Amino acid sequence: MGNGGRIGLRPGKGNADGVPATPPAASASCQYRCIECNQEARELYRDYNHGVLKITICKSCQKPVDKYIEYDPVIILINAILCKAQAYRHILFNTKINIHGKLCMFCLLCEAYLRWWQLQDSNQNTDPDDLIRYAKEWDFYRMFAIASLEQTAFFIGIFTFLWAERPMTAKEKPNFVLLLKALLLSSYGKLLLIPAVIWEHDYTPLCLKLIKVFVLTSNFQAIRVTLNINRKLSLLAILSGLLLESTMVYFFQRMEWDIGSDCAIYKAQDF
Repeated sequence: MGNGGRIGLRPGKGNADGVPATPPAASASCQYRCIECNQEARELYRDYNHGVLKITICKSCQKPVDKYIEYDPVIILINAILCKAQAYRHILFNTKINIHGKLCMFCLLCEAYLRWWQLQDSNQNTDPDDLIRYAKEWDFYRMFAIASLEQTAFFIGIFTFLWAERPMTAKEKPNFVLLLKALLLSSYGKLLLIPAVIWEHDYTPLCLKLIKVFVLTSNFQAIRVTLNINRKLSLLAILSGLLLESTMVYFFQRMEWDIGSDCAIYKAQDF
């Protein structure tokens, strides 16, 4: 089999038979998973001779543990955009991706820029005075802080619901660290905010709402895949996050820290 899809895989090690293979995981938090049935797997493939791979077959569902190891990254990205659970399991469990913090920061900058752009669009002040420029710069920092607090509230709402919903007798605790990373990665749709603002047209408000729906759908799928729970609980977790986030938005609007209800295109109508 080809080796074009092995980019991003964890490095392999030799086994007792001298056949290189993906190494067994040291702990439950980093074990491989079958992308079809979510069962744990000791390895993804074996390299028999100079790039000739044999994908491991899952003992539970009798399907390849991870077919995406042979796929081009572009195909994997397309499947992730389509919110396929298999693609999410491949990315979250079977690859090493350490861009959570950078991606989160960039997404917050995109959202802060959107809010700042909406604020400048509503205040058509062309005065070149240094004080005005300083005020505009401060507005951007303020929008960044507000976006960060609202996203934090959204995540806290999700975690609080999942923690409260978990039975007290449950032996296995949910991996909230992995869930946080999954939520940060699944928020990549916010990167589309910048093109939507740059190429402004009559349908920009609709595009911004569709981007919001796409991000929430990705978050929903990330929760379902990471914790292996049903759709109902995932949806309730998202709604809990939105409820706390909306409360935070209302608080900022009452304090007149936000950009105002007439400009809040992206945050309005969450429900």
